[in-house]
Amino acid sequence: MHFYKTLILLISLSISSVYGQNNYTVNIRYDKKHAALDSVITRQLMEEEEETGDLYEGLYEHWSDSRVNPYGMGLKNMKDSFYINVSEYYPPCLGQITSSFGPRHRRFHNGTDLKVHVGDTIRAAFSGRVRIRRFNRGGYGYYVVLRHNQGLETIYGHLSKFLIAPNQEVKAGDPIGLGGNTGRSTGPHLHFETRLYGNPINPAKLFSFEDYVPLHNKYYIVKSKTFEERIAYSGGSYEGVRSSEGTGKYTKGSYSKVQYYTVRKGDVISKIASRSGVSVRSICKLNNITQRSTIRPGQRLRLS
Repeated sequence: MHFYKTLILLISLSISSVYGQNNYTVNIRYDKKHAALDSVITRQLMEEEEETGDLYEGLYEHWSDSRVNPYGMGLKNMKDSFYINVSEYYPPCLGQITSSFGPRHRRFHNGTDLKVHVGDTIRAAFSGRVRIRRFNRGGYGYYVVLRHNQGLETIYGHLSKFLIAPNQEVKAGDPIGLGGNTGRSTGPHLHFETRLYGNPINPAKLFSFEDYVPLHNKYYIVKSKTFEERIAYSGGSYEGVRSSEGTGKYTKGSYSKVQYYTVRKGDVISKIASRSGVSVRSICKLNNITQRSTIRPGQRLRLS
């Protein structure tokens, strides 16, 4: 009896071993087959990349990892009456303005200075790619230039540390560096610039630094208005573009302001929308909420 039990056990182990070996062989073939398939797919993707090239290459003619403005495109050669989409804007920091865009100490200040503490996180205003990540002793200190779509770039100066690598892709809101006091700086702050094909635009025309939102989802470029500060600084004409008045006089353009509503007790989104003449959908989209979201007295809702 014991002999038969032993014999049955040996036969079972043998069958199991053969089955396991066969199964193992099948898995090996499966892996080799799919590895070969993966290799083919990878090769095709590489060939496609070689054909299409770098997504950003040639977007604005030049790519430089050292020159802030490598484009050589003056206002005279830039097209007029088009828009850039700024709806994705994410505030680079939450500090208040310490120095605005415009003339300063016999020079032109090409950005907006925002108060930060050394070590504060600085974030990407838009999605894009790191074009410059360098140190400039006499000016920006440690600084980053990000390239975005539609000719737009943003600059972040006086950083204490980089949190990104050259050519890295970033999303709006991603940490890119830490606030600092490097370069030509009289105290910790972020020097923030917005440039179109290398030409500085007053960031205050695009964003509200008090409310941390874009003034409009689309900003329309009209050269005589968009670059009016530089035109005025240059005596009424700047790189082939004159002021809208055709003289050296400078009249600040009238730009519509963002409208807000402060929530009161008993308010609901539908009631606010009805009183304000704005759709519920618009209010929800502007404030990143849904119709079912809870709103509280004292809360500010953006209406435009």
